[in-house]
Amino acid sequence: MTDMFAYKYIMESDQEILRLKLKTDRATLEKQANWAGIQPGMRVADIGCGAGKTTFYLKKIVGPKGEAVGIDSSEVRIKDAETHFLSHSVRFFCRDVCRPLDDIGVFDFIWVRFLLEYHRQDSFEIVKNLYNILKPGGIICLIDLDHNCLSHFEAPEALMKSLTGLMKVLETRKNFDPYAGRKLYSYLYDLNFEEIDVDMQAHHLFFGQLNRIHTFNWITKAEVAARQSGYDFHEFKGGFDEFYEVFKEFFLDPRRFTYTPVISCRGRKPLKKTRPVTSSGFRDLKIHSDSSG
Repeated sequence: MTDMFAYKYIMESDQEILRLKLKTDRATLEKQANWAGIQPGMRVADIGCGAGKTTFYLKKIVGPKGEAVGIDSSEVRIKDAETHFLSHSVRFFCRDVCRPLDDIGVFDFIWVRFLLEYHRQDSFEIVKNLYNILKPGGIICLIDLDHNCLSHFEAPEALMKSLTGLMKVLETRKNFDPYAGRKLYSYLYDLNFEEIDVDMQAHHLFFGQLNRIHTFNWITKAEVAARQSGYDFHEFKGGFDEFYEVFKEFFLDPRRFTYTPVISCRGRKPLKKTRPVTSSGFRDLKIHSDSSG
């Protein structure tokens, strides 16, 4: 397993706390959490909590008898979360979720939204680690994007080639996974979760004029992640600067059509221990031959 701290977070910037807070929509979060099976009184872990806004909203759902714990690898964002959202029933820890978390107790509900995409090599190992702090009968909810930032009409050819090349570099050099969403079901299946269910919606669905939050979010992603990617943007004579200007021109055009699917997967931990998965991620299967060919 690689060390999650070995990879620099590709969205790291002075504006990241603001970006995370602005793009967190309470109504969407509540809809997703209720679909997953969150209930009042639960003890909830918000994995990859960022600046704590999602943790705060999850605590609202579980009510006065519930508890919410936010866990994130960024000391800066955890400090901000503690400044704005800390209370007797909302706590925060700066931790590496690839490492054992047994000291913070067990949970009825574990929430993992938009985290695994930043840990392509270790995403399954992270889910296996979280399995250990989920109570028998408890629920885990994994949510991530798929085909991230790659579905646009009618983007200039050079821009699409750059975006495709950029995503490949983020995969190979920055541990980012543009296809994290499609893997979530198999993770829970391989870990023997029960009552697995999957939902797919449009997370981004942009046509016409954009509101200020979507504009800020996407322009910031293009500026920060693309600039820090190490990609050379050879499709443009002016390199990154020309790419950035072409991207803004396309993205701010109300004729643009852009979408990204978000895949949610929930499962319940068995009450009884089940056979562990093999190292390949599959259960041991006994295959019998017969004369039918």
